[in-house]
Amino acid sequence: MTERFAVTRTIPAPPDRVFAALADPSRHKHTEPGDWVRDAVDTAQIDHVGQMFSVNMYLDLAGGDYVMENKVTHFEQDRTIGWLPGTTQEGRWQAGGWWWRYDLTPAGDGAGTDVTLTYDWTDTPQAFRDQIGGMPPFPEEFLGQSLAALDRHVTA
Repeated sequence: MTERFAVTRTIPAPPDRVFAALADPSRHKHTEPGDWVRDAVDTAQIDHVGQMFSVNMYLDLAGGDYVMENKVTHFEQDRTIGWLPGTTQEGRWQAGGWWWRYDLTPAGDGAGTDVTLTYDWTDTPQAFRDQIGGMPPFPEEFLGQSLAALDRHVTA
């Protein structure tokens, strides 16, 4: 069974400007509605599949402060970017079982970018689901709020 949310919003900015925010880990804190994502540990631009980047995070359900180590799974300049969050334990990176993906297409009227944000938690282990009280740890509206935050950031 697929467990997934996908939300689309038209942002009045060209795809390259939207993509630039998504490909810069130091700007990820501006792409969500709260303060869950903190500062970037790795500030290098995302530019290829397989790249790793880390961000400091905070979530009460996850025990407070933690570092999320993300592996880039999709990268097509100005079109698609996605990553699989995980952590390193005993020297080995392990995926958490959920992923984020942004797909960008020029809006039909040429006045912006249609951005689809997808969050999939299909492969999240039951033990982790139980630990945080179920998946996902937010309602579907969170994705719309995230796209609104991205919109405010790239059009400010």
